[in-house]
Amino acid sequence: MFRTALRNVLAHKARLLMTVLAVMLGVAFVSGTLVFTDTFGSAYKNKSAKSFDHVSVAIKPDGGTRDDGQEAKQPERLTDSLLDKAEKLPGARSALGSVSGFTALADKDGKLVGSEWGTTGSNYFPGKDGKDPRYDFSDGAAPKRAGDIALDSRTADRTGYKVGDTVRYSTDGPVRTAKVSGVFDTDDGSVVAGGSLVVFDNDTARKVLGKSEYDEIDVKAAAGTSETALKGAVEKILPKDTEAETGVSLKDEQDRLIEQNTSSMSQVLLIFAGIALFVGIFIIANTFTMLVAQRTKELALMRAVGASRRQVTRSVLIEAFIVGLVAAVAGFALGIGVAVGLEALMNAGGASLPDGPLVIGPTTIITALLIGVVVTMLAAWLPGRRAAKIPPVAAMNSVHASPTTRGLVVRNTIGSLLVALGVVMLFMDDNYVKSGGAATILVGVIVLTPLLSRPFIAAAGPLLKPFGVTGKLARLNSVRNPRRTASTASALMIGLTLITAMTVVAVSMGSAINKMAADSLKADYAVSMANFQPLTPKVHDQLAKLPEVEASSALRTTWGEADGRDTRISGVDPKAFDKLVGLDFTSGSAAGLKGNAVLVDKETADAKGLKAGDTVPVKFDDDKTTRLKVAGVYKSNEMLDGLFAPTPVVTPHLSKIQDQQVLLKMKGGVSDKAEDAVVKALGDNPAIKIQDKDDISNEVGGAINMLLNMLYGLLAMAILVAVLGVINTLAMSVFERKHEIGMLRAIGLDRAKIKQMVRLESVVISLFGAVLGVGLGLFLGWVAGDSISGSVTTYSMEIPVGRIAIFLAIAGVVGVLAAVWPARSAARLNPLQAIKSE
Repeated sequence: MFRTALRNVLAHKARLLMTVLAVMLGVAFVSGTLVFTDTFGSAYKNKSAKSFDHVSVAIKPDGGTRDDGQEAKQPERLTDSLLDKAEKLPGARSALGSVSGFTALADKDGKLVGSEWGTTGSNYFPGKDGKDPRYDFSDGAAPKRAGDIALDSRTADRTGYKVGDTVRYSTDGPVRTAKVSGVFDTDDGSVVAGGSLVVFDNDTARKVLGKSEYDEIDVKAAAGTSETALKGAVEKILPKDTEAETGVSLKDEQDRLIEQNTSSMSQVLLIFAGIALFVGIFIIANTFTMLVAQRTKELALMRAVGASRRQVTRSVLIEAFIVGLVAAVAGFALGIGVAVGLEALMNAGGASLPDGPLVIGPTTIITALLIGVVVTMLAAWLPGRRAAKIPPVAAMNSVHASPTTRGLVVRNTIGSLLVALGVVMLFMDDNYVKSGGAATILVGVIVLTPLLSRPFIAAAGPLLKPFGVTGKLARLNSVRNPRRTASTASALMIGLTLITAMTVVAVSMGSAINKMAADSLKADYAVSMANFQPLTPKVHDQLAKLPEVEASSALRTTWGEADGRDTRISGVDPKAFDKLVGLDFTSGSAAGLKGNAVLVDKETADAKGLKAGDTVPVKFDDDKTTRLKVAGVYKSNEMLDGLFAPTPVVTPHLSKIQDQQVLLKMKGGVSDKAEDAVVKALGDNPAIKIQDKDDISNEVGGAINMLLNMLYGLLAMAILVAVLGVINTLAMSVFERKHEIGMLRAIGLDRAKIKQMVRLESVVISLFGAVLGVGLGLFLGWVAGDSISGSVTTYSMEIPVGRIAIFLAIAGVVGVLAAVWPARSAARLNPLQAIKSE
């Protein structure tokens, strides 16, 4: 049986080519993902290991957080005094104090360098040898005085700054200037990920970053002293609420975080690889179904001479094993190229991945081989089992075994039950159950695809009528084998279902954000720090003086409780607030926001039974309680929520007076002139972000579109595999119908008409899969949107008609392109030889 299986593989290698390609692409995606994430994780671990070379024991605060998630205020602990004590400990060679914080560096055009979260400033802390082991200078020297800074080499390359250049930067609002004293190399993770690192001398760093103490003190052990022994000595001098960790522990924790991050990325990529493989299953099942059908007499003869059902099934599975193994090996080799390509692509996109050797682990090799073989054998098992069940005598009387009506009835019954179960699950309140219901309906529709193919292709009849006899033949060929048509269409359907659903949700979310910004903000500009940290009150004071400003208010935010319910409390200018925001009031209005008054969001009001005119006790973050009169109750959203009170009510309860944001209404509205006035008033500050309503919408919408484009790229693999499925089905269908095509040629159908017939058949099948996919995608988009609408009040489903038309047009093009090779093969058949074939 093994020799028979091997002979069949070699005899049908051309027909198995598309199956090999489908499995190979799926395996390549899986193995490429695993190799890439292993390489990426290993490189980061090696880099992070170097960054701990100077640390034997680290002293860190053990502050924790408050119940509202904000960092708890702590007394000073990591002081110069503690640093001196640590350095003088027996077994300590040196001690290094480090500070870091947000530092916005301007490029030569005045724009912020690096990402908003990755723009960091730190200190240069020279040891006894005058060097800081964290920084390796490649040019110039370390900063030694106020007015000097050093830049990491990646930032220097990006900006074109050189030693001696003057740069502009900001840490807390005011713009400062400094000269570049040196350029250094660093293994800092934020820099590797595309951020920037500015280094000051120790005194300047602590001053500009507002650090009265160190963020961490790193102690290096002397020769002959273990980290454990040094940690024991350090623990004897630890102040309250601090902790000591060994360098090994820090490295292990860093490795764990890297593993977690790479694992998350790997899981996302593997999901799409799984989708591609799932689509490939339809191709494999189709291929083996047709191969088995074409060898019905051969299998019947084997049964007649003594082969058992199990042996027949086993021979098909052996063929699948050989095909899967070949595809898996080829896919693994291609996967290595995919990993290299992913790294190059991400670096080109500005990710700046660390350098490191390609890591190909034994687990990756075993996983790739197992996936290729197991997926192929699973997909081939059902066709093999079905072939073995045909009685030998019945099989010998028919060249091709036609599917039984009973099998289709059972399939349709199962599909209908699945769809019904999914519909019931959609009416449950739990979002997870609803998601499961949507997935169940998707599976049910896949099962019902043979049943759905007939009415769809019948509906396409009028469109095929102008093509005459070739259109009629294409329609009849498409419904001749509903299972095969369904499997081919399902492969394309799955990819388009996911693409359509994601597009609907993304477009609807983008519109919801635009509507939210338009409805919530009357202000022309919102001013905030680029890293979303608080602003100095001087910013509002400067902007309020501008002649172009009609109204302005700072949002001075803290946390507290309204009648026992945790909430955000924002201090605002009561005279200007109503001109700057658009609140949807259910009772009261902003006119009453004066004195000890407050505006309350509807959720808080409903929970406590509050309405305009009531008095509510508000407990602030300093544990002091004030009774405030409810001036109005409004509907909150993601942009405006919590309590709004006059600034004089909130300010006395703040430990440090800072503003979260400044809203501006300009006399002439949004304009380049108005924005320039704001920018100049703030000293062209790279640390401060000035946004109009479109900018706010685009910030979120841009992230959504970027994610959507990434998903399009990942799902392109599934679409490519589906295209291979259409080519495969048509090619094997042409081979199966050689006799019929020979007869058509003999009675006068020329080569051009034969090609047209195959092309039309391909387009019909592709459009069937596309229409089904788009329909299911719209349905899944509606289900997802129903879940989102509960948390995003302005969300409403929007159908992107233009994009859907493009998807359908692409499906039509796919049908035409997929038919090129099969149509050419059909047209080149010799009529006499085709008629003689069985």
